[in-house]
Amino acid sequence: MIDDIYLNDFQLGPDLAGKRIVVAMSGGVDSSVVAALAARSGAETVGVTLQLYDHGSAVKRAGACCAGQDIRDARAVADKLGIAHYVFDHESRFRESVIDHFADEYMAGRTPIPCVRCNMGVKFTDLFRLAKELGADCLATGHYVRRVEGPAGAELHRAADPARDQSYFLFATTQDQLDYLRFPLGGMPKPQVRAIAQELGLVVAMKPDSQDICFVPDGDYASVVRKVRPDAELSGDIVHLDGRVLGQHKGMIHYTVGQRKGLEIGGQPVPLYVIRLDPATQRVIVGPREALAVQAARIVEANWLADVEGRPLLAKVRSMAKPVPARMDGEWLTFDTPEYGVAPGQAAVFYDGERVLGGGWIEETTAVELVSAA
Repeated sequence: MIDDIYLNDFQLGPDLAGKRIVVAMSGGVDSSVVAALAARSGAETVGVTLQLYDHGSAVKRAGACCAGQDIRDARAVADKLGIAHYVFDHESRFRESVIDHFADEYMAGRTPIPCVRCNMGVKFTDLFRLAKELGADCLATGHYVRRVEGPAGAELHRAADPARDQSYFLFATTQDQLDYLRFPLGGMPKPQVRAIAQELGLVVAMKPDSQDICFVPDGDYASVVRKVRPDAELSGDIVHLDGRVLGQHKGMIHYTVGQRKGLEIGGQPVPLYVIRLDPATQRVIVGPREALAVQAARIVEANWLADVEGRPLLAKVRSMAKPVPARMDGEWLTFDTPEYGVAPGQAAVFYDGERVLGGGWIEETTAVELVSAA
């Protein structure tokens, strides 16, 4: 089952004897299989786990990562493989750079993506430094993306299995990081990864995949925001685009752009959606679906892995969205046809076929037809 081709996916040359690979081990099946492949390759393998949080029920939740049982699972896998394993406490940094930012974004009427912030900071930046300090030749992770050697250096590509592709969440990977990182699972389907884990007798072989946001118990993100920012739930008006007050809400943190369910404003002639959130007035602005159409978005904090100015590209503005034709002009992303559900706080990630060109954060949007509440 463990084909030699996968042992060569660390891209360190044909002979890995004398090489050192640091593997980021979260306690899940993916990173555990990466550690197994690294150990089988002949390289010295070191497993590193970052303890990121310890929030009560979240620790016990199946499919969480980087806490409690997951750290014990990572250690058990390392013991099984006979490799060194280290745990580093990064809880305070994770809280400041990811959880606090998550809460602040919701309070500002934005839709955050904490997984990207985690990859940008705690995971890749800190693990990158740790791996360098340990004298590793590369840092390997269990992400489903591909690192391809191109004519101008390492390129980031989508995973071979579209259902598992995680490139949207890794757009902020810098060129320096990409030169050092390895993603051995990018060419594998998930069933094969589990089969390898079973063949090797790893305790995590059938462990459920992580779901939703790792530090949010039971998917209730509002409870996390309340815990971090006790003043988060300020009530306000639900206002139609035409200026009519349709009802009251119990806090903007319960709403996101594009949301239809849970508005509690029944009896309307057409379905209504959240069009935007106004933190200055604590208003939730709603309207018909066509009001969600966006023609352009301003992109900030961009990370580029290739030149995108003036070239045809595909833009993906939500993790589950299909990439659509667009173009970049300075800070502005313009869609060839109107795009729906484009929310400030989300990421826009750009592709040329399978290659990731880079991406950035959506700061503001321009509607196809500008209409505002009175």
